[in-house]
Amino acid sequence: MSQVATDTAVRVENVHRTYGSGAAAVHALRGVSSEVPRGELVALRGCPGAGRSTLLHLVGGLDAPDAGRITVDGLEPAALDEDALLELRRDRIGLLLPSAGLVPVLTVAENVAAPLRLRGAPAHGSEGRVERLLSLVGLAGHTTSRPADLSAGQRRSAALARALVHGPALLIADEPAGPPGAGNGPAFLELLRAVVRAEHLTALVAARDADPAGPADRVLELNDGRLAAH
Repeated sequence: MSQVATDTAVRVENVHRTYGSGAAAVHALRGVSSEVPRGELVALRGCPGAGRSTLLHLVGGLDAPDAGRITVDGLEPAALDEDALLELRRDRIGLLLPSAGLVPVLTVAENVAAPLRLRGAPAHGSEGRVERLLSLVGLAGHTTSRPADLSAGQRRSAALARALVHGPALLIADEPAGPPGAGNGPAFLELLRAVVRAEHLTALVAARDADPAGPADRVLELNDGRLAAH
């Protein structure tokens, strides 16, 4: 895949996405345009149903817009063939979804290393990377623990390490702090900020309305599928 290097990691241009048709149609995104500068942590805030997850899925190449254009690291996911899209997601994007999705029978270290194993990376060469990330997210003492032995916040931290183990340029995190009432939203966003700096990442993170904007370099507000910058 070829690309043009710019200071913009993600560009969204007049993007529309509608689910269904007629009276039952849901207009998830209505002409959204924005840019995510390279190296920044950008928080995407809004209430449930505002379109945050839809936008993140489009940026991550998990869905395609009905109209408009999205480029990621100089490439347009919707224009790529299946192999090129898989390569983009595999090599350049780290996905952190609301469910940690850790494999119960594997240790924390084995869960984090799993993407490297799928790429055929040797175990010996992967150990240092896994240990560094687990230390970075505060799980250095839990390498041999199983997911069931961790708190909800620790499982999200392990999932974060796993999303970064292959060294992506862009982290897409869909409400990474967990459901309302989890009690660790602000702390997890602070952790994300530290990780973005340490790993020299760009991050686009969905956050709830109640989450503080402090950890983010910039905040984008979605309301009824429309976007306004703060």
